[in-house]
Amino acid sequence: MSLVSLPGLKDLIEGISRERNLPRHAVSEALRKALMKGYERYRRAQRLDRFHFEENYFNNFEVDLDTEEEGFRVLATKTIVEEVTTSDHQISLQEVKEVADEAQLGDSVVIDVTPDQKEFGRMAAIQTKQVLSQELRDQQRQIIQEEFEELEGTVLQARVLRFERQSVILAVTSTFGQPEVEAELPKREQLPNDNYRINATFKVLLKKVREGPHRGPQLIVSRASAGLVVYLFANEVPEIEDEVVRIVAVAREANPPSRHVGPRTKIAVDTLDRDVDPVGACIGARGSRIQVVVNELRGEKIDVIRWSPDPATYIANALSPARVDEVRLVHTDERQAHVLVAEDQLSLAIGKEGQNVRLAARLTGWKIDIKDSAKYDYAAEAAKIEAQKQATAWDEEEVEEEIDVMPEVDDELELEHSEEEAMI
Repeated sequence: MSLVSLPGLKDLIEGISRERNLPRHAVSEALRKALMKGYERYRRAQRLDRFHFEENYFNNFEVDLDTEEEGFRVLATKTIVEEVTTSDHQISLQEVKEVADEAQLGDSVVIDVTPDQKEFGRMAAIQTKQVLSQELRDQQRQIIQEEFEELEGTVLQARVLRFERQSVILAVTSTFGQPEVEAELPKREQLPNDNYRINATFKVLLKKVREGPHRGPQLIVSRASAGLVVYLFANEVPEIEDEVVRIVAVAREANPPSRHVGPRTKIAVDTLDRDVDPVGACIGARGSRIQVVVNELRGEKIDVIRWSPDPATYIANALSPARVDEVRLVHTDERQAHVLVAEDQLSLAIGKEGQNVRLAARLTGWKIDIKDSAKYDYAAEAAKIEAQKQATAWDEEEVEEEIDVMPEVDDELELEHSEEEAMI
């Protein structure tokens, strides 16, 4: 079999493997694809009659790398036919019979179609080099995608490399021990209190691994995700890792709608162990544990509250640090509640620009209306609630009546249709 010589092929593959941090088989695959593109360029240059090659014309061709003899061959898989119409895809039975008596029509054979060393010209070599560079980048993206897909939703250590528009480009390290790869921290996933200096380090949550050949980083990371808070607490509180304390719900507003309001998180915790205080376990002695989390999030305010199966108690806890006088579950189906607080607790319960009650509503899943205890009119509110329930009931009855009428209407239409057919 003929061979196009590639002196130093083995060293070339190993060198690229070290430089690009790619396995040797990935480099070999990229080189095969590049040489195949070079061969296609060579073949097109041979057709002076401007023959049009279809997109899949060379699908039956492949490149075989020989690292021992330091070269490559081009092989074509051809079908045995009686009469050849396209020599690149077919071979005559008579020609094959000369070397293989048992060959039959319809069988496939692999033929060496390696061009002469001199014929594989300069343009084909240039094409090979260009495609090799692109293929190596694609292989790197593929490796990143495969390794990091399993890490989606986990927290990684990151280092600031540079800035692109409003995004921060970070270098992250995977748990596989691979060298750093680039990740993008978009504007919406950044924290307002972070200072993104070059080489500054942060913990980030791997939010998404892009698929396909994207330019730039394939990894999208976040500092604003609630998952980052969960990880930090789990990492800092042994009771959470041991599953003695569990995190039931998290509500986070890392980027408030107003710049006058800082980031804030509410986290609800619970335990089945009567001897363990879940809130105290998360806060730690003199606030030591929660302070580590706050420091990592650059001073973000965090409220740790006790979860309760009783919605009224849960809602009251969620509005911490405000003191709640009473919680009225005015419409359980719609999950609406009135929370009564003293006048001096109103602003604290609502929070700056409504942030406290907004986060409490997200945490509990209830619509919360803060009311002044002294001005709350029980009779008037009860009348409003009753009227609202009746209106809802009437609407439901109307819908049910419409559903009941529909079959009758369908029967009438069917009868009319039958009568029309009979007349015809």
